[in-house]
Amino acid sequence: MIKNVLSDGSSPQLIKGHAPWCPACKQIQADWEDLGKSSRELGIHVGKIDVTREPGLSGRFFVTTLPTIYHAKEGAFRKYHGARMLEDFQSFIKEKKWEAVESISGWKSPSSVVMSGMASLFQLSVWIRQMHSYLTETLGIPAWGSYIIFAVATLVTGLILGLFLVLIADCICPPKRQQKYEVTAEIVEAEDEDSEELDKREQDPSEWETHGSGAEDENYVPSAKHSEDESAFEDDQPASDSDADGGPRKRIIHDDC
Repeated sequence: MIKNVLSDGSSPQLIKGHAPWCPACKQIQADWEDLGKSSRELGIHVGKIDVTREPGLSGRFFVTTLPTIYHAKEGAFRKYHGARMLEDFQSFIKEKKWEAVESISGWKSPSSVVMSGMASLFQLSVWIRQMHSYLTETLGIPAWGSYIIFAVATLVTGLILGLFLVLIADCICPPKRQQKYEVTAEIVEAEDEDSEELDKREQDPSEWETHGSGAEDENYVPSAKHSEDESAFEDDQPASDSDADGGPRKRIIHDDC
């Protein structure tokens, strides 16, 4: 019946999450059984989940308080918050009070993928607890030994999952190795040329100095502007003593003649 709850059935269903040790669950046990007897008249299905025996369903319905009651119809789940007496349950169904309750939507819905994963985690936790009890009680392994075994198993599982994810990533997005090799080859060739040139310079440095000076002489072409600046600079210079003396002497001789 619980499997039918998760399907899109047209018949409304009431599900109760309980535990044998819960006092509040024991108080409504008789009313819940009477509700199950009158389920045909009401046109509903009545079920219950023992969270101690069904950890997966406990995680799927996210049972955090006991008792927890859900109303399900056509894949929509609503949490019951009313009184917990037989008459209250019957009026909730007959008067369709569940229509006024907002349904659980999104990832919190028991039929969602997230809650399915939550159910798997709950089942895994129960399995780990059972294995721990088996190792410590049946086999007589100390508690710290059981913890070491689980730690090693966790590391190995993580490594395997990581390797699996890397393989999937390489298959989906393969690296561009060809382009990388081409760029690397170009860099290596450039480095080889530079090293050969440096070797030649070390072997015959005089030849490189001659070529370098000749290149400098060939490339050197004085500009007209530079020559004009030099001539202007010479005109601006003051006359030397000899020029100053020679000028007056020539003028004196010319006057005597």
